[in-house]
Amino acid sequence: MAANSSNGEQQTTSKPPPLPSPLRFSKFFQDIFADMNPNTLVLPVQSNMRILVTGGAGFIGSHLVDKLMENEKNEVTVVDNYFTGSKDNLRKWIGHPRFELIRHDVTEPLLIEVDQIYHLACPASPIFYKYNPVKTIKTNVIGTLNMLGLAKRVGARILLTSTSEVYGDPLIHPQPETYWGNVNPIGVRSCYDEGKRVAETLMFDYHRQHGIEIRIARIFNTYGPRMNIDDGRVVSNFIAQALRGESLTVQKPGTQTRSFCYVSDMVDGLIRLMEGENTGPINIGNPGEFTMLELAETVKELINPEVEIKMVENTPDDPRQRKPDIAKAKELLGWEPKVKLREGLPLMEEDFRLRLGVTKKI
Repeated sequence: MAANSSNGEQQTTSKPPPLPSPLRFSKFFQDIFADMNPNTLVLPVQSNMRILVTGGAGFIGSHLVDKLMENEKNEVTVVDNYFTGSKDNLRKWIGHPRFELIRHDVTEPLLIEVDQIYHLACPASPIFYKYNPVKTIKTNVIGTLNMLGLAKRVGARILLTSTSEVYGDPLIHPQPETYWGNVNPIGVRSCYDEGKRVAETLMFDYHRQHGIEIRIARIFNTYGPRMNIDDGRVVSNFIAQALRGESLTVQKPGTQTRSFCYVSDMVDGLIRLMEGENTGPINIGNPGEFTMLELAETVKELINPEVEIKMVENTPDDPRQRKPDIAKAKELLGWEPKVKLREGLPLMEEDFRLRLGVTKKI
C-alpha cells in the first residue's frame, strides 16, 4: 500500500487495491524455473507491462513515451485527441509492435486492458486552455473520472500530472506540497487551476474509497524540444521571437519569477514517482528561479543578441512568483533536476530552428 507523502489526512485506505484483470494472470505471467531441480521454487514473473499514456502525443507526453519505449518489457498505448498534441511527435514509434496510437478524447469512456496509466491529457498552455475553458475543465474532471474508472476496473496504478497552478498566486515561497494555495476560483485561469485541484480530489477519493493505487505529480514549468511554437508559454515565446528577429515581449513588471525544468528531468521524475511507493502529491520541478527579465536577457544572449526586449501588459491572475520546494522529491524519489537552463535552451533552440526553417548564422 502506498504511503501518503504530504498534505491531506495521513491515513491508509480502508480497502485493498483492486486486483488486476484476470487476463493479466493468464496471458502475461509465466512460471520460470531456475534449473531442472524439482525442489526449485517456482516464481511468477511479469512479462510485458502494458502502459497507457493519455495526452501522449503532446510535449511532455511524447518524451515520456520515448523513455518508456526504451524498456523492451513495456507495451505503450497512447490516446490523444490532438487538440494540442501531434502525431509527428510520435512518428518514430508508429508501426512499432509494442506501440499503439488511438485517437480518443478522455472525456469519453475508454475500454482497454492496462497495468499503468500516466494521465497527462489536458491543455497546459494558457492560450489553449483559455480558448475553450469549458472543455478544459471537462477534461480535468470528466477525463480524470474516466481514467480512474478504468484504473478501478482493471486494477491499474494511475499517475496524474497535476500542476504548480494549484498553488495559484502563492503567499508562501517556495511552495511545499503542504501549501493549500491562493487560487481565484472564478478567474480566466480557473478552468485549469481549479480543474487540476478537483482532479487531485478525485484521485484521493478513489484511493480512499476504492483502494486505487494513485500517484500525483505537481509539475512546474517545463521546457524542451517539441513545445508548441507560440503556445503562450514564456520560454517558447522568447525562443520563437528571438529566432524570428522579433522583440522579446516581457509582461510587466518583469520581476515575476518562474523556475524551468528541462523535459528529460521531468520525465525521469514522473517515472520514479510511478514506480515508487508514495501517493504524492510531490513537486517535480527545477528550483532554479529566474525573473522574466533575466530569462529574456539569457535568451537574447544565447540566441540573438540583436533583438530588443519590450515590456507589455500582464495577463489577469498571473502568479508573481513560482518555485518548487523539492525536498520530498529528493527524499522519497531520489530525484533532482540535472539540466541547467543554459544547457537546455540551446537544445530547444535547435529543435525550433528546424521547425521554423531558420538557419544559424556562422
